[in-house]
Amino acid sequence: MAKRPQLTGRAAILAVVVCAIAMSLAYPVREYISNRRHIAELEAQKSRVEAERQALAEEARRISDPNWTKRTVKERLHYCGQGEKCYVIARPPGQSTQKVAAQQQADPAPWYQKLWETIEAADNGTGQKAPTGEKSGK
Repeated sequence: MAKRPQLTGRAAILAVVVCAIAMSLAYPVREYISNRRHIAELEAQKSRVEAERQALAEEARRISDPNWTKRTVKERLHYCGQGEKCYVIARPPGQSTQKVAAQQQADPAPWYQKLWETIEAADNGTGQKAPTGEKSGK
């Protein structure tokens, strides 16, 4: 018996047709995936823009409120309303705003910490003597 060839003419034609179909579908599938990715990016951008639009609408609503405007003018520009008394606390000359802010933010030590430090200083002998009452007429 004669051996049949492994690749017949029909099989070769079928292989060529399958490859042609695969090659003709590759570009549209790639474009479809690319378009889906682009659509997802646009939807994400749309949601960001919508959130920003809502924030701006909220800010516009807040700005249109006359009470907000008055409060903001008082806080930022230090304006006083009619009949109100306003006071301005001036800082000492030579002090910068940063120094004043640092002094305001620095919290003093609690009383018990100061007490403990004075007790330790007295134990170590590094403490200061209390002033004596020499002004009394005794």
